Amino acid sequence: MARKSSSEPSTRTSVTLSSQVYSSLESIAKQKKVSVAWVIRDAAERYVAEQWPLFAGASHE
Repeated sequence: MARKSSSEPSTRTSVTLSSQVYSSLESIAKQKKVSVAWVIRDAAERYVAEQWPLFAGASHE
């Protein structure tokens, strides 16, 4: 899944994850040679697309 253009507005957020979940994310990131943040963004974008398939890429505010 491609990352959106850097000119697109974004929002920074903070989440608390269990050590086990974070460790799993680190393993995935290492395997894919990307950052943990990239893995989380990718997962969030996929989740939103799955929940609202007709609005993929649109704002849900």
